[in-house]
Amino acid sequence: MKEIEFWFSIGSTYTYLSVTRLKEVEQKFEVKFSWQPFSVRKIMLEMDNVPFPPTKQVKADYMWRDIERRAQGYGFEAKVPAPYPLKEFDLANKIAVIGMQEGWCSDYVIATYRRWFVAGLEPGSEPNVSESLREIDQDPERVLELAADETIAKAYLSQTEQAQSKRIFGSPSFIVDGELFWGDDRLEDAVNWALS
Repeated sequence: MKEIEFWFSIGSTYTYLSVTRLKEVEQKFEVKFSWQPFSVRKIMLEMDNVPFPPTKQVKADYMWRDIERRAQGYGFEAKVPAPYPLKEFDLANKIAVIGMQEGWCSDYVIATYRRWFVAGLEPGSEPNVSESLREIDQDPERVLELAADETIAKAYLSQTEQAQSKRIFGSPSFIVDGELFWGDDRLEDAVNWALS
């Protein structure tokens, strides 16, 4: 089965669309996604790229409507605008790193995005964190203690450095045999490349 690297940052709004579709895409096309959390914020700051600053309200309004429209087209819900930007961006992604190490990353990311875009609960903050972790049978106290440890901070930085080395500049990104596909609207292109 062909594996596709899925590089994401919880906090990226368009990533909701991919996160919600990946399990179905895996079954439909018989591919496997490798979930790779990283800090897109760190990369964007280094590139001096702020996606939706307060001075770009028209662009932000378009983004929310576009996400809502695309979600409807895929057959699921997006209640927008969702809380943005995240206050606890790094914590949300450090938890994903722990999930990657322990084998529950995708379940956590799906749960936390659903609470963000359907219930309006911000990832990385309560009650989203505890509710999402309990839903996937993880102990919030244990996970939060791990997330505060320096080893997870280093693993998170390492993931981000790997993303940079692969020339990733945004989330979601997909890599197939060294080919980079950026954006939810390139998911099918990545799958087609994997199968070709």
